[in-house]
Amino acid sequence: MRQLSLADISIILVEPSDTQRKIIIKKLADENVMHVEAVGTVAEAVVAINNNPPDLIVSAMYFEDGTGQDILKQVKSHSELAKIPFMLVSSENRQEKLEEFKQAGVAAILPKPFSTQNLTNALHASLALINADELELELFDVAEVRVLLVDDSKMARNHIRRVLNSLGLQKIMEAENGAEALTLLKDHMFDLVFTDYNMPEMDGRELSEFIRFNPDTAHIPIIMVTSESSTSLHMANIHQTGINALCNKPFELQEVRRMIISLLGH
Repeated sequence: MRQLSLADISIILVEPSDTQRKIIIKKLADENVMHVEAVGTVAEAVVAINNNPPDLIVSAMYFEDGTGQDILKQVKSHSELAKIPFMLVSSENRQEKLEEFKQAGVAAILPKPFSTQNLTNALHASLALINADELELELFDVAEVRVLLVDDSKMARNHIRRVLNSLGLQKIMEAENGAEALTLLKDHMFDLVFTDYNMPEMDGRELSEFIRFNPDTAHIPIIMVTSESSTSLHMANIHQTGINALCNKPFELQEVRRMIISLLGH
């Protein structure tokens, strides 16, 4: 499959402000992105996305007729559109508001105003999702790698599954929390565990401790995916539970690729 460049990709930009639309389009052009369709409402965005699915959606958070979350949910609930990367551009800094987008699996979150470097990083993270190549592992057939995916958010699980599928990992079992994951671990063998941190009943820390200190599962590599600040006290100590890698939401595909190769390649 031909790899797309920034000059090749098509974008639907959803921004209610005429001025902001012009600014963003200009900044995209500076990055050699020329195929941009701009709309100003949630309703217009839904019509545009369905009529002419883009390679990337770039959206503000708040509109007169809804929010960027409404657009994101519409896209992620449609099997043919769910793989389209979604980039949020917003001045919102309340973590509880941004958390909704992180859990849904956005490709990137850009602040307003954003720097050229912010945009460059976000575009390349999105491009990596668009151009995802299957992993090559020396010791495993990637299609046979058995993955346990644990997250209480269905949207988050769907996003992570799509990313893993794009890398060639097909044997994926899901659990909504650590307690459900334990049942699967008792009945099935796994080569890799992806787990969220914050979950009801049993969180990712408790699950990781069980995996690491149980002789039957102690060998399984654990990647923890979290939207928690890596500088917080409990995150600073989380490696004591025996996780092998910590991946932030939203995560970059290339980062996940490097982690898996590092953990399964030796």
